[in-house]
Amino acid sequence: MTAPEISIVIPVFNEEENLLVLAAEVHGVLRILGRPYEVIFVDDGSTDSSPAVLRRLAGEDPAVRIVHQRRNSGQSAALDAGFRFARGGIVVTLDADLQNDPADIPGLLARLEAPSGCDVVCGVRTRRQDTWVRKVSSRIANGVRNRLTHESVTDVGCTLKAFRTEYLRRIPMFTGMHRFLPTLLKMEGARVVEVPVNHRPRLHGQPKYNIRNRIWRALADLFAVRWMQKRWIDRDLSEEIEQRSDAAD
Repeated sequence: MTAPEISIVIPVFNEEENLLVLAAEVHGVLRILGRPYEVIFVDDGSTDSSPAVLRRLAGEDPAVRIVHQRRNSGQSAALDAGFRFARGGIVVTLDADLQNDPADIPGLLARLEAPSGCDVVCGVRTRRQDTWVRKVSSRIANGVRNRLTHESVTDVGCTLKAFRTEYLRRIPMFTGMHRFLPTLLKMEGARVVEVPVNHRPRLHGQPKYNIRNRIWRALADLFAVRWMQKRWIDRDLSEEIEQRSDAAD
C-alpha cells in the first residue's frame, strides 16, 4: 500500500454495535478526499464482540489496522498506542461511539493545512447530544481545568481532533493525558486552534465516563499537569542559546 498521509486513530472499548457503521462512514469520507490513509482501531481490552468485528474489518480492508491492548487501560493508553503505530504525517482522533461525526474530518484537515498555519485542531461540540448532567459536569470541569492551567480550551472532552504527528511524538504520556492534549502540545510549541463540530446522540452501547469514575482522577491529573507547566524546560530557548554560542565560536 501507498504510505498513508493521514492516520485515523480510534480507541475502542465494547462498541460492537457501532464499529461497522463507523468504519463505513470513515472510509466514505476519506475515499472522497482521495489521499492515502489508514484507520487504526485500538481495542482497549473489550469484553464484547468488538475484537471479532475488528478482525472482520481488517480482513476486508487493507487500510484498517488493529492494535490490541492486553487489558483495559483507558482512553489515554489507547490513544498513546495509536499514536505510536501511526504512520501518517497527520493524526485524526475520534470516538468509536458514533457521537463524533466523520463528516467533520475534511474540515479539520482543511484548517490544519490552511496557509495561516496551525499544528493542532480541536473540535468543539455544538448542540451536544448528552444528558444535562454530563453537559453541566463537563462545563464545570473545563472551567476548573482552564483556570488552574491558565488555558482557554473550550471543549477538552471532544475526542475529534487533528494533529501534526511530529508533535505527538514529543509529549509525555500518562493515564489521563487525553484530557490535557491541547495544553501539553502547547507546551511543546504547537499552535492550537478550535473549530465547531457536529455531535450526535449515542444509539448503541453505554457511556464509559461519569462523574463518579472520573472526578478524583481528573483532579489528580490536573495538579500533575500544573506541576509540569511550572517545571517545563523550554527547548526552543535552549536551541536558540546553542545557536548563538556556535555563532560566537
